[in-house]
Amino acid sequence: MAILDSKGRLFGKLNILDFGAALVILLVIFGIFFFPGGSGSVAQIGTNTKPVEVDLVVRGLNVRDPQELLRKGLIPGGKTNIIIRNQPHGAITIKSVQQIPRTLMVPQPNGSVKELPDTRSNSFSTDMLLTLAGNAQITDNGPVIGPSKLKIGVPVELDGFSYNFYATVIDVRIKDK
Repeated sequence: MAILDSKGRLFGKLNILDFGAALVILLVIFGIFFFPGGSGSVAQIGTNTKPVEVDLVVRGLNVRDPQELLRKGLIPGGKTNIIIRNQPHGAITIKSVQQIPRTLMVPQPNGSVKELPDTRSNSFSTDMLLTLAGNAQITDNGPVIGPSKLKIGVPVELDGFSYNFYATVIDVRIKDK
């Protein structure tokens, strides 16, 4: 009796492809249970935690009444959930919220450009500057909040009871305790 016949079966009974697939499945199961990966982020090893302040800018947030949003959800001293690069961090403190007045660039007859207030009253768009305060792990590459590095230009999602919108980091300040 041959070890491998013309149909690719071992000892005439077991297909070699089925045998290979079963072997791969057993090796994967063995690897999961006997050699599990490390838990947690590598960025958390050997770091110290310091308070940080993060400035965020929100451009063109479509909302019916921005003052209502500031009264109900984005209250200085309150909390908001922060999501950085699709990785939830949890709640972080809102230090301040400032509504930025909308302006338009208006060309002047002499060829210069002047920035003037936007007088349109039917615009449902608002700009805001938010300052958030929390603790971050300080690494060689900068502050890390949750599982993500926090740098200028990183898009951040803010999520609360009555809102969910994106903002962009424009400043990160590491505070001394």
